[in-house]
Amino acid sequence: MNDEFLKRKRILLVDDEQELLDMVVSILETEGFCNLVTAKSVKEALEAVEHGAPELAVLDVMLPDGDGFSLMERLKEKGEYPVLFLTARGEDEDKFRGFGLGADDYIVKPFLPKELIFRILAILRRSYKDENPLVRLAGSEIDFERAEVIKEGEHLALTAKEYDILSALYRNAGRIVTIDSLCEAAWGDNPYGYENSLMAHIRRIREKIEANPSRPVSLITVKGLGYKLIVERV
Repeated sequence: MNDEFLKRKRILLVDDEQELLDMVVSILETEGFCNLVTAKSVKEALEAVEHGAPELAVLDVMLPDGDGFSLMERLKEKGEYPVLFLTARGEDEDKFRGFGLGADDYIVKPFLPKELIFRILAILRRSYKDENPLVRLAGSEIDFERAEVIKEGEHLALTAKEYDILSALYRNAGRIVTIDSLCEAAWGDNPYGYENSLMAHIRRIREKIEANPSRPVSLITVKGLGYKLIVERV
């Protein structure tokens, strides 16, 4: 798997310093990471996870309403994904505690931007080395690595918005993803007012993935709530 696919992984960044969060987001975006979620407290982090599970969590230890160690334990209750601590707490005892809880890496501030990139990529390569990005639906397959749908031998390119929407649905395959969450995945932190645009993108996605778009069996509408992606095989 190439690094471009890994850079599309959803990463949760938790730190109570807005300046540090902005810097890390800038570093990662410059390197091509495009699915970043930020939180400044334990409460915000847990709320962010409710909108979509991350595929890597980068946690500070010192938070205003708790600490990164207890946050990691609570996150692990909701799903299994790698964790990297990025913190000013560099004492051996803290490192041992982090690794003892199952952390994949521990970086002490200040840090070099390249070191952060290399370590994040190393974790993602280890964690998702066996992942096959080809997802089979009832009437087609989605190749997330190439951002295209394969249907009846034809390769149909996904637009950036279609890719973002399908990625959010796939991360929660078989579960309802709310309209607000899908709008946020496609249009960022101010998703309000995009409901009609979302519906238009859903129609176009169905034209690509469904054998009969007027009778969808893979991308299902859950009336009043959102949508659900039914996956045959990954």
